[in-house]
Amino acid sequence: MIRICRYLSKSEVGQLFLVIAFIVTQVWLDLKLPDYMADITRQVETPGSQMSEIWQAGGKMLLVSFLSLACAVLTSYFAVRVASSFSQHLRSLEFAKVESFSTAELGQFSTASLITRSTNDVTQVQMFITMGLVMLVKAPIMAVWAVCKIAGKGFEWTMATGIAVVILLVIVGLLMAFVMPKFKRMQALTDNINQVARENLTGLRVVRAYNAENYQESKFTKANDELTGTQLSTTRAMGLMMPVMNTIMNGLMLAVYWIGAYLINAAGFQDRITLFGNMVVFSSYAVQVIMSFLLMSMVFVLWPRADVSAHRIMEVLDTKPSITDGSERSGKPGSEGQVAFHDVSFTYPGASAPILEHVDFSVDKGQTIAFIGSTGSGKSTLINLVPRFADVSGGEVMVDGVDVRNYEVKALRDKIGYVPQQSFMFRGTVESNVAYGDQAEGVNDAEKLERVKEAVGVAQAEEFVSGMPDTYHSDISQGGSNVSGGQKQRLSIARAVWRKPEILIFDDSFSALDFKTDREVRDALKTQMKGTTMMIVAQRIGTIMDADQIVVLDQGRVVGKGTHQELLKTCEVYQQIAKSQLTEKELAA
Repeated sequence: MIRICRYLSKSEVGQLFLVIAFIVTQVWLDLKLPDYMADITRQVETPGSQMSEIWQAGGKMLLVSFLSLACAVLTSYFAVRVASSFSQHLRSLEFAKVESFSTAELGQFSTASLITRSTNDVTQVQMFITMGLVMLVKAPIMAVWAVCKIAGKGFEWTMATGIAVVILLVIVGLLMAFVMPKFKRMQALTDNINQVARENLTGLRVVRAYNAENYQESKFTKANDELTGTQLSTTRAMGLMMPVMNTIMNGLMLAVYWIGAYLINAAGFQDRITLFGNMVVFSSYAVQVIMSFLLMSMVFVLWPRADVSAHRIMEVLDTKPSITDGSERSGKPGSEGQVAFHDVSFTYPGASAPILEHVDFSVDKGQTIAFIGSTGSGKSTLINLVPRFADVSGGEVMVDGVDVRNYEVKALRDKIGYVPQQSFMFRGTVESNVAYGDQAEGVNDAEKLERVKEAVGVAQAEEFVSGMPDTYHSDISQGGSNVSGGQKQRLSIARAVWRKPEILIFDDSFSALDFKTDREVRDALKTQMKGTTMMIVAQRIGTIMDADQIVVLDQGRVVGKGTHQELLKTCEVYQQIAKSQLTEKELAA
């Protein structure tokens, strides 16, 4: 919990000092009240005392009480401000950090866990700053100050208070030793229940198709019962704390009055008045001591979960991305659009064998290079090395004559238009999904819409977009649930075309298109994106047979390289793929 405080801004630290100042002032005012109470008691007990003196002491008590209330209000105000701004800052930091993660870092955390850490865990830290931090500061100050106040008022009373405090500390220590592991487990179980719920919602169609609703319900019930059982266990343990505190406080008060009665009974008349005043003051201070530990008990309810949550947040923030910026912002002059792989090998973290080995090829500006091979041959992995979604294990990937590891990541990706295997649509409109990313900023609306129309035309999506209720301003649901797979794929292609990049990467991005649309899209790309280097991963021979160069992969190695006709003569793997997809007549053409 302490480590996370380094992310507090200067303004927040300043406000925390104000909170501490108001707390100290409030404690000082609260501890002045018993003194005025003692004055009133002595005046009541002393013969010949004036009523005006009692009213004066009472007025001072009232004024001190109002000042204490004002300090409490100001303390809460600034604590809430700090908690809110700090939690906002933490969420932003986590979001930015996760965006910088490569595949390797994302593999360390589940999606559900990352969501929980930026929502539930941040909320736990916020609650602790709002409530627990005030109590954590106030309780020890009040306890120490009150003990110092009563230290000289009577040995017997001091001993009774000391025994009560020791009993409290032992009980609180035992409870904390029991509940801390439970709180850690609760956060892991919260991740688990979020994971099950997310899987069920994401795969709802599959669940329904296989009539697996009961199976999913049993999974959720199991995760829910585990979380509920752990929560009940910790709640029962923490529920003991308040009754124990009240019992000890009542016992201490009884001891104070019993000891006071004994001492007053054994003293003379004048000493009785002094002892009676001391007993009233001592009982008030003793209550303050116990109340401070009561506050500490509330801190112990909030602290364990906040501490676990802070640790989980720090795990994300302390993770160092493996993809870091280089110093280059542009490639070598005259090399725009060139891509080359020099003896490239790649192994996934934790894998026993490389997925790519000794891959070599190059493609010049304006050319089209295609990759084909069996499932698991490393095609998608290969092209994901170009925009640095992961870094090579060996060799070099060159873009515009510069190793991609030497580029600033943003500068490198600004050169690339990327269409993934799984087309993803963001909640918004057709226009906002096509004109997506930093390059949409600074472009006026008319120019943006014109470029969107041009990109949509290249992707052969104009027909279905023009049929939508508001055409380019029509709503797109989260994940593109209100458009078909082929429509999503065409909009995803349009998004990449809109950027007007040097390099276009298609990761099996034509699979949801029919043969006619596939051909029309490729013809439009060849015409409209002339001068753009294209890298295409495909399973269909028909999609790539017109490419300037085809690279055939088998188990991570290049087993063939050349044009369609050359590979039909020289590459056995390519021949097998071609014969499985093309007729004899098409092969002979």
